[in-house]
Amino acid sequence: MPPARDSVQIAPAQGKLGVLIPGMGAVTTTFIAGVEAVKRGLAKPIGSLTQLGTVRLGKRTEGRSPRIQDFVPLAGLDDLVFGAWDIFEDDCYQAAVRAGVLDPPLLQQLEKPLSAIRPMKAVFDSEYVRRISGPNVKPKASKMDHAQMLMDDIRSFRESSGAARLAMIWCGSTESFHKPAAVHQTLKDFECGLQKSDPEISPSQIYGYAALQMSVPYANGAPHLTVDTPALIELARERQVPVCGKDFKTGQTFMKTLVAPGLKSRMLGLSGWFSTNILGNRDGEVLDDPGSFKSKEETKLSALEQILQAELYPDLYKNFYHKVRINYYPPRGDAKEGWDNIDIFGWLGYPMQIKIDFLCRDSILAAPLVLDLVLFLDLAQRAGLRGVQEWLSFYFKAPMTAPGLYPEHDIFIQLMKLKNTLRWMRGEDLITHLGLEYYD
Repeated sequence: MPPARDSVQIAPAQGKLGVLIPGMGAVTTTFIAGVEAVKRGLAKPIGSLTQLGTVRLGKRTEGRSPRIQDFVPLAGLDDLVFGAWDIFEDDCYQAAVRAGVLDPPLLQQLEKPLSAIRPMKAVFDSEYVRRISGPNVKPKASKMDHAQMLMDDIRSFRESSGAARLAMIWCGSTESFHKPAAVHQTLKDFECGLQKSDPEISPSQIYGYAALQMSVPYANGAPHLTVDTPALIELARERQVPVCGKDFKTGQTFMKTLVAPGLKSRMLGLSGWFSTNILGNRDGEVLDDPGSFKSKEETKLSALEQILQAELYPDLYKNFYHKVRINYYPPRGDAKEGWDNIDIFGWLGYPMQIKIDFLCRDSILAAPLVLDLVLFLDLAQRAGLRGVQEWLSFYFKAPMTAPGLYPEHDIFIQLMKLKNTLRWMRGEDLITHLGLEYYD
C-alpha cells in the first residue's frame, strides 16, 4: 500500500551516536551497563519502546505492525558511545558497584567497558544541590567560562570517541526549586547573566546552554528548570536543535497516569489521593533537602490536576485533596516503595477506595527511558525537527509544551501522539481509532 503522503526527509543514522550525560549515578550506570549487557546477549532491553515496541500501520485488517526500530531509522545499540560528568571521580564500573542497583555477577562481566568510562569534571553549585558534594568539579570561574569549558568537553569527547552525532540527557540530581527569573526571558539576557554569574542560572542550565550552542539535542530527566525557559527555547530554535523534558515518569507518577485516566473515563469521582515514597539512593538523599523536594513535588502534583480537568467536571474533581511525600530511608537503596491511598466515589456518591503499593526499582524503570529518549532525539534532529518535542511527553512527569498550552499527561494519549508522530515522519496515515470504515 503506498504511503498517504510524502514522508519527512530523515538523514540516515550513519556513524556513532555519542550520549553525553551530566550525572553518573544510579540511573546513568544502570543505563550504560544495561546497553552493554544487551549488546553482549546477557539480557533483554525490557521497558524500551524503541527496542521492543511495534507500531500499527493502516487498517487493522492489513496486519502491518512493524517493530519501531525497523520502521524509523534509529541508531543501533552497537553505535552508542558514552561520556559523562560527575562530582565524584569513580569510573562507571565503580559508580555502578556503589549504586548497588545491578547484581555483582552481571557487573563483573561488564567491568572492562564500564571501567573505560571516566567522568569529566562537573559544573556544580552547592546552592542548587545541598546534600551532596564531591571533589571532581571544575575550577571557580564565571558561569560563561563554565559553559565554554563544557563546550570544550563536548568537542574533546566528539573527537576522542569518533561520534558522528551527539545527544545530551540530564541524569544528575534534582536542583532546588526556582521559578523563571528575568535572566531567563531572552537569550541576550541569559548570556549577559552567564557573564555576570547570575545566581538564578543553575548548573543544569549551563549544561543545556552548552549543548544547544554545540547543536546537541537535550533532554531533562529531572524536574527542575533547564531548557524549559524562553531564553533556551529561543536558542534551541535558533540552532535547529530538538529539546524535551521534564522529569522521568517512572514509579508513582507512572501509576497515577495509568489509573487517573481510567477513573475519568468512567466518570468516577475523586475525594483524595495520598502518595508517599521511601527510597534510599543518592536521589533520595538529595530530595531530603526541602528545596530539591519542592522541584519534585511540583511535577508530582501537576499530573492529576491536568488529567482530571476539574473545571470540566466540577462534580467529580473540584475539591479533591492531593498530598505527596518523599522520605529518605537509606536501608531501601534504589528499591523505592511508592504507596498510594485513593478515595473515590461512584453512583449516588457512595465511597470506595483503591490502594497501590508499588515496590519498584527506580533506576531499572528509568534506564530504558534514557535509551529511548536519546534515540528519539537523534531521530528528531535527523528529521529536521527543532525546539520542544511534545511527542516525547510519554516519558516525562511534567512535559514541556508551547507557551500557554497545557501539557497532556494521559499516558495513553501520549503514546498515541508518539506513534502518530512516527507515522507522520514516514508518510503513513495517522491512526484515529474511529473504525467506521470496517462497517460501511
